[in-house]
Amino acid sequence: MPVEFIGLIRTKPASELNSVPGSLADDIIDPGYVREFAQAHEKGDFDKVLIGYSSSSPDGFTVATHAAAFTDRLGFLIAHRPGFVAPTLAARKAATLDHFTNGRIAVHIITGGSDADQQRDGDWLDHDNRYRRTDEYLEIVRRVWTSDTPFDYEGEFYHVKDAFSAIKPLQKPHIPLYFGGASGPAVEVGAKHSSVYALWGEPIAAVKERIAQVRAALPFGRSIRFSVSLRPILGVTEEQAWEKARNILGRIQEQRGGAKVAPPARPQAVGSQRLLDFAAKSEIYDKRLWTPIAAATGAAGNTTALVGTPEQVAEALVDYYDAGVTTLLIRGFDPLQDAIDYGREVIPLVRAEVAKRERQAVAVGR
Repeated sequence: MPVEFIGLIRTKPASELNSVPGSLADDIIDPGYVREFAQAHEKGDFDKVLIGYSSSSPDGFTVATHAAAFTDRLGFLIAHRPGFVAPTLAARKAATLDHFTNGRIAVHIITGGSDADQQRDGDWLDHDNRYRRTDEYLEIVRRVWTSDTPFDYEGEFYHVKDAFSAIKPLQKPHIPLYFGGASGPAVEVGAKHSSVYALWGEPIAAVKERIAQVRAALPFGRSIRFSVSLRPILGVTEEQAWEKARNILGRIQEQRGGAKVAPPARPQAVGSQRLLDFAAKSEIYDKRLWTPIAAATGAAGNTTALVGTPEQVAEALVDYYDAGVTTLLIRGFDPLQDAIDYGREVIPLVRAEVAKRERQAVAVGR
């Protein structure tokens, strides 16, 4: 299967190097930067870019609309939390944008791993109840996208009567659903509804275990693909890459009050807890998976890095492909320049190696 590359765009130049956790400064909108950032990803042969979600961030559907107007091929993976917009309305919004972008929309379902962030938007459900609500939400969304006749739905969280949308997605059978979450309830819901299950950058052996866990939960007849999120740090030589990585870590620690500052409180999100546990056991896994930045940031988001030359990082990414991952979400700590560098130096190498493997597989199958 071909490999898919996803980047990430924000509405202003920002990363862990220059954003104070919890600050609203990251949410200032620079339309010109969004345009330049999206175009850099398209030129770099990324398939999609993720548009993130938090209780204080700009609206992802609007950001995607703006970026799509300045690109021709690039897809937009819009992070979306169930529970704050009616599922019938969310389905129509996404289907409408799918048409205006000529089928370039996908939705990344983030149920929510932080009670505090959920409560800022008025949501007081606990973790497991949120996933039960997400299950109902996605059931309704998918039926709105695909049903040719009105339907009723009566669940624990949603009740609709004669629900129907005249606007259906341009993509068939429906807009792709990506899904994130590392807990038991997340696996159950994600296996039931998603097209792509997203994993953070864990060691290869752990990723294989997660893939097996999700596949074991799949309903009969369903198939699913897998994504992994990583932060490549490149250097002309391996030594330069490691020097750059250590400088990035030092700047992040300084941004957060110094290397000896107390570590962030343990997060509620199971995926973040897993990354912190890996970081506590070892700084380096496999060939070049580096964990100290995850430890320094409380594993907020995908914060494990691959450190090395473009050739070495490409080789490490292909190792994830060999483990069963077909989508690679990569983003840097210098977001725009790193996206340009990935497109020029890493993505072509990975695509070429994956294509080679596909040709070999075809030859073996003859």
